[in-house]
Amino acid sequence: MPITDIVKKQLAQRHRLFYKLCRKCGVKNSASAYRCRRCRSQDLRWKKRELGAK
Repeated sequence: MPITDIVKKQLAQRHRLFYKLCRKCGVKNSASAYRCRRCRSQDLRWKKRELGAK
């Protein structure tokens, strides 16, 4: 069931594509995080993304 509302689609894409991963424990963190919520490490990276659709 595709999402037809453009605002909801953009919000869903932002939540699925823009988050940070901890390099030490591998847990997902919010985009605004500067420390890991699990191990408190500051060694975070952005999720890798590719342009284009599947």
